[in-house]
Amino acid sequence: MIINGIRRLIGALAVVATPSLLFPQFLEPLPGRASAAATPNKTMTIEIWSDVVCPFCYIGKREFEAALARFPNKDEVTVVWKSFELDPNAPQRSEYDMYGMLSSRYGISRSEAQARVQGVVDRAKTLGLDYQMDKAIIGSSFDAHRLIQFAKTKGKGAEAEERLFKAYFVDGIHIADHAALTKLGGEVGLDEAEVSAMLATSRFTEEVRADEREAQQIGVRGVPFFVIDRRYGVSGAQHSDHFLGALQQAWRENGGN
Repeated sequence: MIINGIRRLIGALAVVATPSLLFPQFLEPLPGRASAAATPNKTMTIEIWSDVVCPFCYIGKREFEAALARFPNKDEVTVVWKSFELDPNAPQRSEYDMYGMLSSRYGISRSEAQARVQGVVDRAKTLGLDYQMDKAIIGSSFDAHRLIQFAKTKGKGAEAEERLFKAYFVDGIHIADHAALTKLGGEVGLDEAEVSAMLATSRFTEEVRADEREAQQIGVRGVPFFVIDRRYGVSGAQHSDHFLGALQQAWRENGGN
């Protein structure tokens, strides 16, 4: 998780030539989606595949939000959160803490794992995120995604996404625990009795799985992954200037001013 994320953060911007100008290329055309000419559109939909146990996803969320706040046409942008599990086979609660999990998965020492995590913590801190990795409880994020899907039906998807990120990375809350999820749902304005009843069933399983199938079809191999109008993608926790450039480029190519 950490290693793949670090790789996604490394890279230079490509530059493509046009007859009269040089534009930084911020967007990745989605396979089979961007070849046709765009229909002029004064709105933009951005879908974000993300996992609430992914440290780079929370960082990417903050960087994207900073870019969107500077985007002149932000009122015409709709953001949709999509489910993605980094580890679909994760147990409800792992025997490992964060450093033990990384040591086991990548064959590195605990001190090496701590050093690598510290770099992520430092990056998060520049964005006002106070990661407490010592407190993070490793486990499945599946039911957290079901909660987000439920919250989306109540117009609270963004609030649930944010609260679950903070619960995991800052508060040390076990986000696979149904009682904890019920309380978190109440904190974002959901009816706790409805949340509890939903979690006791298999509801919203198909919605989570559908998002994950879409990710495979689009070619998403890691998160965060941002899809603009189903034509272009931006991968990784890019800096806000990169996200702003992507928004401006997509808006321009969609016929916006």
